[in-house]
Amino acid sequence: MEKQMLEGKVAIITGASYGMGQTMAELFAEEGASVVLTARGYDKLDAVVEGIRAKGGKAIGVVADVCSVEDTQRVFKETIKEFGDVDILINNAGIGEQKMIDETEDEWMLHVMNTNLGGPMRYIREALKIFMPKNDGVIINISSVNGTRPFCGATYTSTKGALNTLTKNVAMRLVNTNIRCNAVAPGATITPAHLANKAGEQPGGAKMLEYSGHYVYFPCPECEAIDQAYACLYLASKMGRAVRGQVLQVCNGAFL
Repeated sequence: MEKQMLEGKVAIITGASYGMGQTMAELFAEEGASVVLTARGYDKLDAVVEGIRAKGGKAIGVVADVCSVEDTQRVFKETIKEFGDVDILINNAGIGEQKMIDETEDEWMLHVMNTNLGGPMRYIREALKIFMPKNDGVIINISSVNGTRPFCGATYTSTKGALNTLTKNVAMRLVNTNIRCNAVAPGATITPAHLANKAGEQPGGAKMLEYSGHYVYFPCPECEAIDQAYACLYLASKMGRAVRGQVLQVCNGAFL
């Protein structure tokens, strides 16, 4: 096995200024990739980029909103300008929410849909302009266990289910190419954006977590952000070269 599994690769990671996206960017840089991090704000993004550079990694940050076509195109232009190519795309940016269907207003619904589903569609469309001519590339969508077990907000869970379908649709489109598309579906993961409110520890490390006013029993400990990053590394490296159109659930056994 190579010392650095992504040496010479260039990866774009959306929503990478904190949480899982930050951890993915840091891991990919450690594994030799040049990483392009996007987020909607400067401060946290710049801090993560500087942290990666301080450890000898190659990274740039691009302030961009996944809901904007112009911003999406600019991310790829700046990536090509800085690193000359794009090899890996991770669609991580998203909005988590807990609104039940009878509480969901149109404006909020469309905003979440535009971010969680429209964003990945825009980025995939732009990435394929680079991947298709060279017949090579990796796309990883960050979904959720909510894509199949919809216990969070109505719009959020619907977009994650749709993202799973999009992953398979894109993989089918690319079946005769060297471009592969998969998804990672995190379970409860400890990040700054973690939606669960811890409500007591149970024997053996199990927890009762509150979602939308209801308590859910998790028989297994939560994952950490690095667990999701490792799954992405598997799919992005040659270890996952024969994996296509799959949704890899990383939940520490909590959603079997």
